[in-house]
Amino acid sequence: MPRRHALTIRIDALRRRTARRLVAMLLGPSPQPSTAALPAAGIHRVLVCHTSHSLGNTLLLTPLLQELERIYPAAEIDILTRSPVAPDIYGHYFGVRRLLRMPAHAVGHPRQALRALHRMRAVRYDLAIDPDPQSQTSRLLLRIARATWKLGFEGPRKQGHVTHAVPVPRELPSTGQRPVHMLRQAAGRGDGDFPPPDIRLDASEKSQGSLALERLMMAHGEPRKRRVVGIFANATGPKLLSAGWWQSFMQVLDAAPGDCQWLEIVPASGQSMLGARYPAYYSSDLRKLASVLAGLDTLVTLDCGVMHLACAAQVPTVGIFTVTSAAEWGPYGRRDAIVHALDRPPAQVAEDVLAALNPATYVASPTPGPQAAAPAPHATIDRPATIG
Repeated sequence: MPRRHALTIRIDALRRRTARRLVAMLLGPSPQPSTAALPAAGIHRVLVCHTSHSLGNTLLLTPLLQELERIYPAAEIDILTRSPVAPDIYGHYFGVRRLLRMPAHAVGHPRQALRALHRMRAVRYDLAIDPDPQSQTSRLLLRIARATWKLGFEGPRKQGHVTHAVPVPRELPSTGQRPVHMLRQAAGRGDGDFPPPDIRLDASEKSQGSLALERLMMAHGEPRKRRVVGIFANATGPKLLSAGWWQSFMQVLDAAPGDCQWLEIVPASGQSMLGARYPAYYSSDLRKLASVLAGLDTLVTLDCGVMHLACAAQVPTVGIFTVTSAAEWGPYGRRDAIVHALDRPPAQVAEDVLAALNPATYVASPTPGPQAAAPAPHATIDRPATIG
């Protein structure tokens, strides 16, 4: 291990130990763990400490909000969040009362951070929840919160400071499903189908998004007589695929028989990723973008925040995965599908996408090499349920 890296690890460990000791001095001992289930009645004020600020993680908290509304329908929910788009995503949840906005970097904005913490400490909550199985910051914020019951994961990275600890379920890696499982286990409610992410578009938003989509297709001389399939070709870091990859991919889609019209969803940069060869839609407004996505028949997308936004808009989604874990981050709605693309030619990935779009009529070619002998022709597709 490089000397500088080893020094960084030791400094981080010292920083965490120091922070824990300071908090213990200020707040006293940790609450005593309980073996009883969370009470079915008397929980009216709920706090969720969620520190991730990415679009995907912000959307993947919404299944927990749905479960809270189901188990405690009379409760008010406060969310401590660092997400800049939290009002757009959580604002239509009837049970959400306040968003306590933390800065992305508290050290650089101490006044804003202290103001949010002061507002949080001013309320005595019945239940406070740390939904993240890894974040040390969310556990620290949970420790600071004033609450009768405190719920969080118990694992290698998260220990103590809660009244109800639930082991991290290794057999359930999904980021959106784990917090729901944790709440169900603590409340003694058992398991069942997991709610997918939901941005709670209302009827007016869906109608306006559908109308915008119709106008867009008409403006390009393509009245909507066929299925409109959106393509989002942008992602961050190693998830991003080259322009050449997408050109080969779209050549297969263009040549395929079927009734699909392609529409590019343009990323926040405003630059087309597909060479401006298709009708395109762009919006910097998150809810307007979600409204138009809801009007699509399907969205084909890389693993990114827009993929989770499409799932939350209830549009069937085909997620293309390369370096990230589909089990952890993939869509899981009944009309969603996952296509694996790591180290595979774009033409083969395109065939799998077409098979997901047209499961009754299109059969993907087997992947060459060792996978060709696999009995299932869709071995590179994970489909919770059929799209169509």
